[in-house]
Amino acid sequence: MRACSVLIDGKEMRSCITFLSDVTANQEITTLEVCQHDGRSTRAAGGCKEPALHPVQQAWIEHQTPQCGFCQNGMMIKATELLESNPSPSLQQIKEAYTTSGVSPNLCRCGTYAAIIEAVQHAATLMAKGGR
Repeated sequence: MRACSVLIDGKEMRSCITFLSDVTANQEITTLEVCQHDGRSTRAAGGCKEPALHPVQQAWIEHQTPQCGFCQNGMMIKATELLESNPSPSLQQIKEAYTTSGVSPNLCRCGTYAAIIEAVQHAATLMAKGGR
């Protein structure tokens, strides 16, 4: 499971085992929360601006992907990494991203892999329609 995943210069890394001294000042660190701050916003009641969701976040919500939610940060970070490097991945490429890329596989104890794959495919569609 990767509850502590972030993107460092667009590559998934586990923040729980990455030393601060290993990251330089010019590297870009992206957390799941920051993914939504992409310059797009909508007006909420009272005139406040709310950041638009990243397509991966939107797809996760629309597909009701998580059960317990523990692994979902890592799953969404991995999806973001994949889709930013490959906007139209095949089913096999999605499966490989979660099982054979990076330091270790992303594991979901609840077994929502089918929903995760569907959400990644949906996020790719959202991104192709003008999302990030």
